[in-house]
Amino acid sequence: MANLLNLEHVSKSYGIRPLLADVSLGLGIGDRVGIVGRNGDGKTTLLEVMTGLEQPDTGRVSRQRGLLLGYLHQGDQLVDSHTVREAVLGGRSDHEWAADSRTREIVEVLLAGVALDRPVLGLSGGERRRCALAELLLGDHDLIVLDEPTNHLDVEAVAWLAGHLAARPSALVVVTHDRWFLDAVCQWTWEVHDGAVDIYEGGYAAFVLAKAERSRQAAASEVRRQNLMRKELAWLRRGAPARTSKPKFRIDAANELIEDEPAPRDRLELSRMATQRLGKDVIDVEDVDMSRGERTLLSRATWRIGPGDRIGIVGVNGAGKTSVLSLLDGSLAPSAGRVRHGRTIALAHLTQHVDDVDAEARVLDTVESIRRVTRTLDGRELSATSLLERFGFTGDRLTARLGDLSGGERRRFQLLKLLLTEPNVLLLDEPTNDLDIDTLNVLEDFLDGWPGTLIVVSHDRYFLERVTDSMWALLGDGQISMLPRGVDEYLERRLPAASVASVASPSAAVQAQPSSPPASAAKAKAGSAEERNARKTMARIDKQLARIAEQEAELNAALAEHTADYERLAVLGQQLDVLLAEKADLELEWLEAAEFLE
Repeated sequence: MANLLNLEHVSKSYGIRPLLADVSLGLGIGDRVGIVGRNGDGKTTLLEVMTGLEQPDTGRVSRQRGLLLGYLHQGDQLVDSHTVREAVLGGRSDHEWAADSRTREIVEVLLAGVALDRPVLGLSGGERRRCALAELLLGDHDLIVLDEPTNHLDVEAVAWLAGHLAARPSALVVVTHDRWFLDAVCQWTWEVHDGAVDIYEGGYAAFVLAKAERSRQAAASEVRRQNLMRKELAWLRRGAPARTSKPKFRIDAANELIEDEPAPRDRLELSRMATQRLGKDVIDVEDVDMSRGERTLLSRATWRIGPGDRIGIVGVNGAGKTSVLSLLDGSLAPSAGRVRHGRTIALAHLTQHVDDVDAEARVLDTVESIRRVTRTLDGRELSATSLLERFGFTGDRLTARLGDLSGGERRRFQLLKLLLTEPNVLLLDEPTNDLDIDTLNVLEDFLDGWPGTLIVVSHDRYFLERVTDSMWALLGDGQISMLPRGVDEYLERRLPAASVASVASPSAAVQAQPSSPPASAAKAKAGSAEERNARKTMARIDKQLARIAEQEAELNAALAEHTADYERLAVLGQQLDVLLAEKADLELEWLEAAEFLE
């Protein structure tokens, strides 16, 4: 099959630094490729050479004749004098574009809340980005090239985009730090580093496993990066079995590598330490009302946040996630109710805004002025230099002027300064913005051993599932609702009510507090009969869950035993998926029955 695009011995440098050195690769019809690598290692340069925006210094780039190529830049090429309708839809009236189901879906998802007759000039950066993405997806292309397409999209829109791209026949090349998105969409992963491009089969999980195997065979990884890889692998293996059953290479060595690796974090130990540092009271939200303009975000909402809680918050753009963090840190007062802070809390809040800095100050000097030595959970001491190196500041970047830092470097530096103040309650608002995957791994490793209370707002589903233990949602009903099944449950409940009546009933939401007074009164009327039935239901489910736990252990053992038999792994993976779905349904039924005993 002829390739759509080929790079033959391509090299490209900026100044004295080679970003691509003698790179040869090809892209076939229908291929879906994810590109990963550290910030500044040449990912965007590779895209621009592939698309013809930049010419290679040496080598040759060939494209299929008549290739229809769409490229989403990190910036946009929208015309400020146009309206959104002109920029995205070519000026078509509503009845024209709405008649096509694909166009209608793209507009409804990506341009939600954006009036089509608004001028482009008045749009926010996120709105411009979504307009540019919508314009590209409305076209017909043989090859779609996307540079950080998930920026400014919420969890729901990212899930939609993954499904949309996976269903398109176009070939795809995407640069993103969103590891869930890579797993959901990509068949291949290209890693750009040190001027080279390494090719791996599969998405992000396959990339991690294959890279660990290559490192083991070469025996050349340094100890710190190996430990980070082990922890990442350990977490991946505890996730969906399909993640580790898809790669078509031997994974025995990777399994052996993590065989004795402990869980990414000891929740019991961290909780104990957090209790010692924080006391039992952290943040209590009591009967709070909160509005933004004429829109009600919270209505008599009550929420208790305890020591050591690790919470993720999801919701559509505009649902009020950032406002909730401001409510929790005390910078935004509720219109009714109150927010109480425990006496021992030391709270730090990473906002989406990058702090203003003294442009002439130096990186290392600034960090040492805050803290020269930091003690880790296991008692080890890290110097300011060591900590900066863990966060990607090495060589001449240690003494760089703050004014010379890139956007990603400034974000990393802002986060590091925040952590050096040693808070015991940490609020993170979109902490993954502008961070590459290597830096995200470092941040996740740091948070694994951090014993305080953590509350995260992020569109990065992988990061949320990796660092938090419970998921909560703003669903537009004025409450903060717990999601026992995490992001999957959130996406189900966000579907149109008619299509999910069976899964999105009010009882499926576990609220932060017991039922409202009218519901409590109804329970009181039912009397002890309902309580007895609830106890019977819970006892029955406990037995079923015990049986499922045994079957789950047997299936996991079988998966480990048949790592080289891919057909057998596929069958076992399907059986385990069915079992886990049954387990989730039973757990939800147990929680609903438990409400009668409150």
